[in-house]
Amino acid sequence: MSAAEDRLAKLISLFEARGHARIDPPILQPADVFLDLTGEDIRRRLYLSADQDGRDLCLRPDFTIPVCRAHIAENKAGAVSRYCYGGPVFRQRPGGTGEFLQAGVEDIGRTDRANADAEVLALALDGLADLGAGDLSVRIGDEALFSAVIDGLGLPTVWKRRLRDLFGERDQLDQAIARMEGQARDGDNEDGARAGVLAALEGSDPEAAQAIVEDLLSIAGIATVGGRTAGEIAERFLEQAALSSRKGIADEAASTLKRFLDTSGAPEAAIESLKAFSADTGIDLAAPLSNFEARLKALEGTKAASVPLSFSADFGRRLDYYTGFVFEVHDAKSRDKGQIVGGGRYDKLLELLGASISIPAVGFSIWLDRI
Repeated sequence: MSAAEDRLAKLISLFEARGHARIDPPILQPADVFLDLTGEDIRRRLYLSADQDGRDLCLRPDFTIPVCRAHIAENKAGAVSRYCYGGPVFRQRPGGTGEFLQAGVEDIGRTDRANADAEVLALALDGLADLGAGDLSVRIGDEALFSAVIDGLGLPTVWKRRLRDLFGERDQLDQAIARMEGQARDGDNEDGARAGVLAALEGSDPEAAQAIVEDLLSIAGIATVGGRTAGEIAERFLEQAALSSRKGIADEAASTLKRFLDTSGAPEAAIESLKAFSADTGIDLAAPLSNFEARLKALEGTKAASVPLSFSADFGRRLDYYTGFVFEVHDAKSRDKGQIVGGGRYDKLLELLGASISIPAVGFSIWLDRI
């Protein structure tokens, strides 16, 4: 831990020198915020507790949400603010300690998004260089491109939501795409009772169907399952019923989506492939591709220009608030441990946390125990 603390102090010094103000959010955070805004991956790994009034709390699993909450609490909604942080975060991790150190920055309020994206990635790489990390590689993606493709396919709302929830997990996305093509999921044929319920609900009036499911659960004496209420379970049944249907899905939707997700390689080549994809399919990618090109231009002359950079269209984050550019940095010497830096753009988060206006934001975290 002492070596990680030394690295932490060195990074904070660099970040402050680059104009980021140190912030230290409380370790205890309201759990509902994280339960509402983070994906299932982090939800399962929270350390939960409660105060004397029964309010659910959790140990801070990351810094981004606490920093954004502090930004809003200080009435800085419309201000450009640069923060840096460092300290322990807490997540349950198989085979590893649940407490580890992270350092990072959050750049909030800048409207020159391409430049902000590039500067954040370059700063992360500068920080790693100061720590002596070498043999690095960077993978980038763009949630905005994926969203544009999903919208362009004209899918039903329930399918859009489902695919966005799975973005970043290619295996699960492939299973969902197979389902779009009409292929049964593993186990569907074995669960006849469940399939019968879903078939009965399909196409029903949503309010009436939800009431039926809630009544059935009530009769069975079921109030909650895995922390979900009867109403939430009913909504899940209705979603599954809608996903069992291929209504509103064009025959070519699945193959088009797979073609997009398979796009990868050097960023410049990926841009040309995506332009060809847009021309062939009629899906408008002009805005996200323009941002992509501007971001690459802004990276010229930075540390990122000397590090191998690859693009993957299927690379995203299982966090509900990411909206655009995402990146991760790997060190060849510790690749089995996972990314040593993760970051990206999250323009929806501050508004979801209660800001009165939409506020652009981008940032990253460095996993000090992986260096």
